[in-house]
Amino acid sequence: MITMRMILNKENILEYAVRYDREATSGDTNIETKLKRLLKEQRFLGRADLIEIGTWKSPRQKRRYEANNDATVKELTRFSFSAESEEARVGALLALNGVSYPVASAILHFAFPEQYPILDFRAIWSLGWAQPSSYNFEFWKKYYTHIRELSRDMDLPIRAIDKALWQYSKEFQKKK
Repeated sequence: MITMRMILNKENILEYAVRYDREATSGDTNIETKLKRLLKEQRFLGRADLIEIGTWKSPRQKRRYEANNDATVKELTRFSFSAESEEARVGALLALNGVSYPVASAILHFAFPEQYPILDFRAIWSLGWAQPSSYNFEFWKKYYTHIRELSRDMDLPIRAIDKALWQYSKEFQKKK
């Protein structure tokens, strides 16, 4: 499959991020705002919060998110948000039923918006990277490091880069 790698400059990022925002539903925007506010005030998720984030990112796994109990969700997310190592931080989230690297990345983004991008196949495509057959910590680290560097170099929020990469793929990636 031929990829049309996005030209990564500040102007393109801002243009596609604005397009994303124009097309975003108020529900998506409200969930994002609500969860970032919640995780700024409390450093854990409850089961209902996990279901909401998980369904926002990957609705197909909703029944699996619902299979988690509230105490486990609180304990694992509290540990994740206080962990010092990146591997422990994401690993604790992966222990939750239904949580994959993309969903874990969304949780980490809502908890630490200045540090973590949201991992998505669309963003990977827009970067011109090969889609891995499965995600692992090494790929996750490569991804978040690259997005952090772009954010720093362009003096843009990580979320603007997320939105732009996602929108670019939506507009140019051919349906299979």
